Amino acid sequence: MLKNPEQTIGRMIDRSNTSFISYIDDEGYPITKAMLKPRERNGIKEIWFSTNTSSNKVKFYRNNNKASVYFMDKRFYRGVSLIGTVEVLETPDAKERIWERGDTLYYKEGVTDPDYCVLKFTAIRGRYYSNFQSVDFEI
Repeated sequence: MLKNPEQTIGRMIDRSNTSFISYIDDEGYPITKAMLKPRERNGIKEIWFSTNTSSNKVKFYRNNNKASVYFMDKRFYRGVSLIGTVEVLETPDAKERIWERGDTLYYKEGVTDPDYCVLKFTAIRGRYYSNFQSVDFEI
């Protein structure tokens, strides 16, 4: 049993340098991509990522917002899959909210770069794996 999902999983997310995000392409196939760690999170319900507006994931999320995000702790061989939806945000507020110094490496025009956007993932449920057991939970 997972006693405190928000705390246990929140720590895993914060320590993770890489996350994996999945989307559905226009033929109905799931596609998984590695992402840099999230820029922000509100518990484990909302997780914010930066990405390129020109990416395939943005194109497909605009057609089908269903998504999953996976975080893992390689050291202890545990992980969590969160299921939910993604919003593609391009408002100045959303972009400024998660902008970090050094992002011009990816987005040459700065925070207003048209190829910079925000993915806001909102989880509805998850599945946590640890010690050879899996536990499903609602968020």
